[in-house]
Amino acid sequence: MAKKGAAKAGEQAADGGDGTSKKKSGGGFVGLAILAVGAMTSSFATVYVLASDPPTGPACPAPETGPAVEPIAQKDQAYVELQDILITIGSEPATRYLKMKVSIVTDNEGSAMVEKAEPVLIDAFTNYLRSVELSDFENPDFYAHMREQLSRRSELVLGGGVSQGVLITEFLLR
Repeated sequence: MAKKGAAKAGEQAADGGDGTSKKKSGGGFVGLAILAVGAMTSSFATVYVLASDPPTGPACPAPETGPAVEPIAQKDQAYVELQDILITIGSEPATRYLKMKVSIVTDNEGSAMVEKAEPVLIDAFTNYLRSVELSDFENPDFYAHMREQLSRRSELVLGGGVSQGVLITEFLLR
């Protein structure tokens, strides 16, 4: 037994004396085999996924169609553009003015009647616009009200069957 202890001590002295033997790092053949199997598996999976048939359903599902919306512009409508309307705004001397271009919405048969009644329409629109105060134009909610009032006046001049509304195509307030 004493010989065994002396043999261990001699081995420790040859290794550096700390009693631990150094082992080689690295996986050797087993590590390389595991690496090769992993690479082959991932390559097979990639080729299998890419070469498989695409799904049979559509790529993007068709959107659900809601209720059909009726277009505002109809096929039998005509738009008759009136001459420019230019008026001063407010009670002060001509410092602010309004330039506006208006089109009347009508059917194809009513176009001639709108063109004949243009001076009367301009007069009705001008009388209304002169009654509007400058502070009204500064309110964004006023513009829908103004279009409604112009439409009402065109219906009074032309009749409800001829005038189907008013479009403000140009609006300049200076």
